[in-house]
Amino acid sequence: MNSFVFQMPTKVYFGEGQITHLPVPDELKQLGTKVLLVYGGGSIKKSGLYQKITTLMEQAGIEFAELSGVDPNPRLASVEAGATLCKKENVDVVLAVGGGSVIDCAKAIAAASQYDGKAWDLISGKEQVIKALPVVTVLTLAATGSEMDNCSVITNTETKEKVGLLNSVLVPKVSFLDPTLTYSVSKFQTASGSADILSHVLEVYFNMNRDLEMLDREMEGLMKTVVKFAPIALEKPDDYEARANLMWAASWAINGFINGGKVQMWSCHPMEHELSAFYDIAHGLGLAILTPRWMEYVLDETTAPKFYDYGVNVFGMDPTLPVMEAAKQSIERTEEFLFDKLGLPRTLTEIGIDGTNLERMAEKACGNGVIPAFRPLGKEDILTIYKMCL
Repeated sequence: MNSFVFQMPTKVYFGEGQITHLPVPDELKQLGTKVLLVYGGGSIKKSGLYQKITTLMEQAGIEFAELSGVDPNPRLASVEAGATLCKKENVDVVLAVGGGSVIDCAKAIAAASQYDGKAWDLISGKEQVIKALPVVTVLTLAATGSEMDNCSVITNTETKEKVGLLNSVLVPKVSFLDPTLTYSVSKFQTASGSADILSHVLEVYFNMNRDLEMLDREMEGLMKTVVKFAPIALEKPDDYEARANLMWAASWAINGFINGGKVQMWSCHPMEHELSAFYDIAHGLGLAILTPRWMEYVLDETTAPKFYDYGVNVFGMDPTLPVMEAAKQSIERTEEFLFDKLGLPRTLTEIGIDGTNLERMAEKACGNGVIPAFRPLGKEDILTIYKMCL
């Protein structure tokens, strides 16, 4: 097994009612005196969350500016606007209230505000992030895990690029996770978010590098949690146990803990980033459509044992089944979960995507080279998988 370093600097307040107490302004005051409040399309105002947050800051004497209207698949334009606001208002800390898109945007703003050039220089990797403003989050959707990770994914609509910026300075300093704030999340968003959580674990789990077996068991536990509680949350949106388990699973699916010393690129995320860059679809939905087809494509005698473990340990399949038969059934169980139990569309055609841009997307997904993943994927491999999704 490989050696590794694990550090988790995020302080988490988890549970019902955490934002109604003094820790929110107290934590902000420890980080700065001027806040940029970042949020999305207005749902936090309808729910009353905006009023709670702003009242707490006003009562504590905390000054704040606002950036609203952050889109799903957050746009470069929002990052640029936020960075400009931070510089103009002398902001010390960025407070993101929303789901993963809002948090990703806040992280990119935090970095871009400390850089004199264009924000896309940092996001695209042309220039390195050296420093960033501290980020605090109030989470309203269990999905991306951005509340505890070092990643920000931003879309450049002009170039149709969706790029992930990774840097340790982007990890939020404090995150408030109250499962009750996700009660109002729609069925579609709950389903898409659950598919996203599952995919984050699958991208690490399906790995040819032998590593800590303990981490495989942890990952299987996370996946079992999603498989169990996502349908419950869909059926009963205010089920606290279901929402709490999904929220905590989302955070631990991508905060680095399950990686161990595994060294391998992800498979479905690069392909999905092209889908949502070109067609602006929900990230979790794109992953749901891609995942079973990717599984089918990479399944062979060499990879089948991992699929066997997945089927037996996550879906409780009969361990006496032949390895290849169990592997194939594990893929069928994945499809059943994503499309039947979560109710997500099965194909790209169903959501209005045809084959027009697939070749260009395949080229971009692998950078005109090869993704060194569970099974290496070149342009033709990716193009085949896209076509399997139509």
